[in-house]
Amino acid sequence: MKEELIEKAYEVAKERYAAIGIDTEEAIAKLQNIQLSLHCWQADDVAGFENQGGDLTGGIQATGNYPGKARNIDELRQDVLKAASMIPGNHRLNLHEIYGDFKGEVVDRDQVEPKHFQSWIDWAKENNMKLDFNSTSFSHPKSGSLSLANPDKGIREFWIEHTKRCRAVAEAMGKAQGDPCIMNLWVHDGSKDITVNRMLYRELLKDSLDRIFEVKYENMKDCVESKVFGIGLESYTVGSNDFYIGYAASRGKIVTLDTGHFHPTESVADKLSSLLLYTPEVMLHVSRPVRWDSDHVTIMNDDTLDLCKEIVRCDALGKVHIGLDYFDASINRIGAYVIGSRATQKCMLLALLEPLKTLREYELNGQGFERLALLEECKSLPWGAVWDEFCLRNGVPVGESFIAEVEKYETEVTSKR
Repeated sequence: MKEELIEKAYEVAKERYAAIGIDTEEAIAKLQNIQLSLHCWQADDVAGFENQGGDLTGGIQATGNYPGKARNIDELRQDVLKAASMIPGNHRLNLHEIYGDFKGEVVDRDQVEPKHFQSWIDWAKENNMKLDFNSTSFSHPKSGSLSLANPDKGIREFWIEHTKRCRAVAEAMGKAQGDPCIMNLWVHDGSKDITVNRMLYRELLKDSLDRIFEVKYENMKDCVESKVFGIGLESYTVGSNDFYIGYAASRGKIVTLDTGHFHPTESVADKLSSLLLYTPEVMLHVSRPVRWDSDHVTIMNDDTLDLCKEIVRCDALGKVHIGLDYFDASINRIGAYVIGSRATQKCMLLALLEPLKTLREYELNGQGFERLALLEECKSLPWGAVWDEFCLRNGVPVGESFIAEVEKYETEVTSKR
């Protein structure tokens, strides 16, 4: 698309939005400062580099077998940078512990240290990318159905030590990059069938978490993430939403809301205004659940749009962290990165272009018709021209032109793996 056409369309859109009191330049500036945390596990179907082998366990799975997935740390880094080159703005990278640079050495999870991520820290600095982190309780011989909530003291101690060490890694990352590393804690613990020990497992999880969080750090932030159920763990989840909201509110921790971890008709957007009253910040893991937590690639749907609008409506741009969390192995993985990231950014842009001041005046005045009418008319405003301008200014493909670039990379790189 020719630059002059993009700029001409943007000038028209700028005037159209100005007519309803919206400064598109201000919206673009705010969007420029919103960093997504790109999930490393989209590039290799959550395999990691532990050399432990085996399939995914712990209630998660990646479906599909599209050719060309990253097989090692160099290929994964190459793919992440390629994806980032087609996503406007400057973003972060979210690592699971199993993606350490172990250099062929078998390092069990209760032995992981910051040194195993030093090359990631160096790589991120070279590429102007900040890091976030996750402990990894799944896909391990000691995972089973229970980790931090396991009545077996030896297994529970193993996972407590693992998670403590992950916090130390996150602290090292945050200190090195001069910006707090967001460290997410999610465990799959639960039961496939009926349990008669709900309280026991939750008492154990609470005790494990208290021990894990004993050390206070200045360069990382702790998040706790709930789930409704996992594959093979359908009847009971120890770390439910109620459990972690109570824990986070009482301990001053951040709650992670994964859009796939709730009932299909449940609004994750509605949870933000409640959580922000009682917890310091909120972490989001954004995906597209199709029949529960299927981790499809994020698109511009009502759920993601409502979520982004609620962030802006709560004036919470500085309090809500946005991470992506899907792993689609059925399509081109780099393309999946780009589609999901750009879709999330488009939803944020639409939220930033909403005439909130006028809408709130209508609402306070009891003008329900006017409020609904303006909300509807905003849907057809020329936001796409503003998005194209944002992409142009960031030097990334505009419109559908990224498709050819992804295809070229597949022909020249991933198809040869």
